[in-house]
Amino acid sequence: MSIPMIPFGEGEKLLDWVALTEAFTKGHTLGKAEIGDTFLYRGSDTLLSRAAWIDGMGIAVKSATIFPNNPNAGKPVVGGGVNLYSDIDGSLEAIVDFHLVTKWKTAGDSLLGALKLARKDSRKILIIGAGTVSRSLREAYGAGFPDARFTVWNRTRANAEKMAAEFAGMQVADSLEAAVKEADIITSATMVIEPNLKGVWLQPGQHVDLIGAYRPDMREADDDALLRSKVFVDSYDTTVGHIGEVKIPLEAGVISREHLLADFYEPDKMQRRSDDEITLFKNGGGAHLDLMTSRYVLERWRNR
Repeated sequence: MSIPMIPFGEGEKLLDWVALTEAFTKGHTLGKAEIGDTFLYRGSDTLLSRAAWIDGMGIAVKSATIFPNNPNAGKPVVGGGVNLYSDIDGSLEAIVDFHLVTKWKTAGDSLLGALKLARKDSRKILIIGAGTVSRSLREAYGAGFPDARFTVWNRTRANAEKMAAEFAGMQVADSLEAAVKEADIITSATMVIEPNLKGVWLQPGQHVDLIGAYRPDMREADDDALLRSKVFVDSYDTTVGHIGEVKIPLEAGVISREHLLADFYEPDKMQRRSDDEITLFKNGGGAHLDLMTSRYVLERWRNR
């Protein structure tokens, strides 16, 4: 039998955002993933090699290159590939388009966090950033919160206006501070070193979703934001010690390890406890989620 190579366009037609979050929930009921990550750096460029093995699900290996300056040469920032292997005999089952897995894994991870932690009556969603991931977040959150109204803020307003024009009813924010204060959910996908989201702006009952930081020197929210929030992560193994959003304040003693309340492997703890508390979720996007996404894609492909 030939090994399927699942391309972006044909694969995406088969997928559903809420169904993916259900696949994530089911995946976290299996044994905890064995994960092996390596990070190599050259200036602002990064190579991430991520592998995961979940007993009962299989093995995925994904390599990603992130070159932030590529757009200056008309090239995409991210490249790479994903291989999915059988849990039974280790054979290669599928080669899945890297961008398909990454798009759905990243935004689906954040959507699951919001479905668990945000207020059910959340109607105003702010997206910080206007890149590719921000567009995926608009799609995912639109599926999970179909009655929500969306606003986008970006340092370069023209890019925010371009994104807003792609989605009916989306507004562009002039002031990040004002937009944060008005939102029920704030989802941020910016590759910044210095935080642009200030804790002093946060309001009772909000949910904050942080995606952009993926290196030890990167973070999107300041210390005050973490201190004022109930903090959750998708996986301790792929955030603590790896990503500046958590690593920097932990090492500085701003927060303790106990300040991180739960990850997806602790479903009973992964929940909002009152309408007034501020919840903050760090999307680490580990290889185990690439595996869960790839398995979901392959199942939909086989059943098409």
